[in-house]
Amino acid sequence: MRAARLIKMVLLLQSRPSMTAAELARELEVSERTVARDVLSLSEAGVPVYADRGRAGGYRLIGGYRTRLTGLGRSEAEALFLSGVPTALREMGLADAASAARLKVSAALLPELRDAAAGAAQRFHLDAPAWYQEPGTPALLPAVADAVWDDRRLTARYHRKDREVGRELEPYGLVLKAGVWYLAARAGGTPAPGPGGTPEAAPAPDSGSYRVYRVDRFTAVTATGERFTRDETFDLPAFWAARAEQFARSLLRAEVVLRLSARGVRQLPYVTERAAAREAIERAERAGPPDEHGRLTVTLAVESADIAYAQLLALGPEGEVLAPRALRERFAAAARGAAALYD
Repeated sequence: MRAARLIKMVLLLQSRPSMTAAELARELEVSERTVARDVLSLSEAGVPVYADRGRAGGYRLIGGYRTRLTGLGRSEAEALFLSGVPTALREMGLADAASAARLKVSAALLPELRDAAAGAAQRFHLDAPAWYQEPGTPALLPAVADAVWDDRRLTARYHRKDREVGRELEPYGLVLKAGVWYLAARAGGTPAPGPGGTPEAAPAPDSGSYRVYRVDRFTAVTATGERFTRDETFDLPAFWAARAEQFARSLLRAEVVLRLSARGVRQLPYVTERAAAREAIERAERAGPPDEHGRLTVTLAVESADIAYAQLLALGPEGEVLAPRALRERFAAAARGAAALYD
């Protein structure tokens, strides 16, 4: 632990002209007294650390000293590619590895390029969670992430509808979508033991199929210690894109017929499921031109009448519901209520 801290101190001093004891203490998460002791240890080991006295003083390396301890370890290199997603790194337990990697890269850069990292951080930040939601970190996420990084099988128990089931999984990748963590994994074929020590009665999924699991629904995760052979043809972004589209389509179980103004046609993809809206518009445009009032009649796939009502209200007078009749009457009642309110 102390050796790692001394190395980090040298890398910090190598990447900056000088640092005060308070700055070093904050970066290393130790006291200023510990910083002074560590500086003394470095000096005794032959590292030329010089202390400037006075209000503007601090510690710096002299004589153009450069350490060769800048080689990236595997975990640091992997974490470096995620360094633009600080929240995800922290939740997966990789913040320290990413910090060490950034320091090593910074120490290896030419002096005139060392502000590149700060410049990028000041100009780009990814805030993954959706608006109006409190992001929560699943307690078992670090354990799942460790298994993903090491290609190790794990046994997991998770909530599925109204019961808890268990499986042995080959964890292939993690996806953070709107503040929610998902695991893409292949089922191992042998169910994990149930609470009574017996395998789950439900049949296991096809061992060659990839499935998606919400990490916050896991109730227990245990790494088996056994590595699996990763399918190198597996493409996580492509897999997720296909599954996300499939999931979105599976929710659209009802249809609504709308008559839209030109402005309503432009607005529709922004108030309801975007792909479904575009398909409905394209299908209507292929069927024929708008009517004499410039309105286009579309048949839109929706999740339910209730959700369609909440979404399509945003169109206001730019969209008229034609069917189903019950939904049209609901919109008519809302229009009469609004008219009375503003009369």
